[in-house]
Amino acid sequence: MSPAKRFPAKREKITALAGGVGASKLLLGLHDVTDPRDLTVIVNTGDDLTLHGLKISPDLDIVTYTLAGIVDAAKGWGYRGETFHALKRLAVFGRINWFNLGDRDLATHIHRTAMLAEGKSLSQAADAIRVALGVKSRILPMSDQDVPTMIATDEGELHFQEYLVKRRAEPLVRAIRFDGADNARPAADVMEAIRSADRIVICPSNPLISIGPILAVPGIREALRARKAKVVAVCPIVGGKSLKGPSDKMLAQLGHEPSAFGVAKLYADFTGTFAIDPADKAQAAGIGKLGMKVAIIPTIMTTRTQKRKLARSLLALAM
Repeated sequence: MSPAKRFPAKREKITALAGGVGASKLLLGLHDVTDPRDLTVIVNTGDDLTLHGLKISPDLDIVTYTLAGIVDAAKGWGYRGETFHALKRLAVFGRINWFNLGDRDLATHIHRTAMLAEGKSLSQAADAIRVALGVKSRILPMSDQDVPTMIATDEGELHFQEYLVKRRAEPLVRAIRFDGADNARPAADVMEAIRSADRIVICPSNPLISIGPILAVPGIREALRARKAKVVAVCPIVGGKSLKGPSDKMLAQLGHEPSAFGVAKLYADFTGTFAIDPADKAQAAGIGKLGMKVAIIPTIMTTRTQKRKLARSLLALAM
């Protein structure tokens, strides 16, 4: 694809708020149809955990690997063609093996952990990793402080990864808290990325545990409210079902409507335009009454062409 066809005539600074697998599909589309240097991604780190003494940042890595062109597209995470020999040996020693860590992926976690031990910030580690992998877009953690997402369930409180991966989202969710959020600060450049963006995109991620942790960091939600007219959110629910992960189940268990309208209510205070799939066009009027413009565009992204098409549709919206 030639640069003339790839990049729009008018360049815009785009800032996106993102989780992992679901968000990375749209991010890849945006990366393809814009100059990637104009894209900044603020990524959820509530999923982060420490295993085997290593700091693991799943969503940061998914976004980075996707934009680097090395992600396992079938899984949506990890390296393409990955092996898991180290994980199998760890299991022999009785170590945790319910969280999949590939052999090449381990190098990322070792490098990140070493940088943090040297006194570097998570932001600096994320930047070093994306530069080493050839990613031109900026990738920022939501905070340099730990803000783990904790899920109160009928089996007790679980770290989000225990709930999702180890227990396969089976426990009943009773509440969600972002441990340490009150004392956290936005990571370096996060606030400026929001203030200076020509367009802010809320990716189609779980609103509770992917976008929710970002919004819980003091100052970020307020910064988005101040730029509300420039914010477009893509609904992760289509036809009452989540496109990826347990979003619909978690919304219902916590008393929210698992629908486009239900997600719109969660975003209404800081979102100027809400994008929904044609399957949910009957909800457009209700969403409009929440004080948002409604864009009805195909939001299901199975192919790379669909990812690019959605990206172009979002960039074509008047802001």
